[in-house]
Amino acid sequence: MNADWFLGIKDFCNHWNNAPMLAQTLESLELQFDDQNDGCIDAAKGLVECACQVLISELDDPSDPIKGWPDSPIKGSNPSFADWVSAAFRLLDLTTGRDDPFSKVISQHFKLTDALRVFRDQAGPLSHGKDGFSERLTIHHRRSSLLAADALVAFLHHAYMERTPDPVRTLEPYDRFRVSNEKIDYASTFRKVGLSDNGDLEVEIQVGEDERIPLSITVSQFLFGVDREAYKLAQNTTASVAIIPEEVEE
Repeated sequence: MNADWFLGIKDFCNHWNNAPMLAQTLESLELQFDDQNDGCIDAAKGLVECACQVLISELDDPSDPIKGWPDSPIKGSNPSFADWVSAAFRLLDLTTGRDDPFSKVISQHFKLTDALRVFRDQAGPLSHGKDGFSERLTIHHRRSSLLAADALVAFLHHAYMERTPDPVRTLEPYDRFRVSNEKIDYASTFRKVGLSDNGDLEVEIQVGEDERIPLSITVSQFLFGVDREAYKLAQNTTASVAIIPEEVEE
């Protein structure tokens, strides 16, 4: 057993370390793997499905969700493993539909795993008590499952990383937009900075030669967007503050 069998899965999980279900599935996979338990086979398949759901959540367009597409692979109430994989590939523009040849290749990876399981079930009596043969077959079965899952997750991850996320919808952090950040900072400047009558920050930003963007930012918005630790400090400091309603003028 070799932990290098699922390095691509680890890379994906490290990138999406804010996805609790993905982290839990990886923990289960590593536990079963370390114990040399066949449970790592199901955990690997479950992790692929979970990875696809993470990408679908990130890439799906709320104005035209994939579940509403006429030919959506996840239109039903209980999508299969193949359906989740197909949906992720569709949103990444890697396939054109259910019958896409590449989708069939991916499907065959996991059909092979299932076929190995059936063969192993029959291998006990076929091997005439030769435990060594059964053990080698078991290891090959685990390796095939993990390598197939790792190849698929790594492929999805690399395809996703070549895309630029939508900054309005993404769950990705600021650093994911490094190139865009540098260009914006280079070509933009603060034109006006002041305070409104109620203490909000009033800012006008010039982008390029002609575009001007006016912004009105409250203290809480500023802290939450710039420094979460500072926001938490302010949150704790003001926890006992009572907000007095404004008097209504007659």
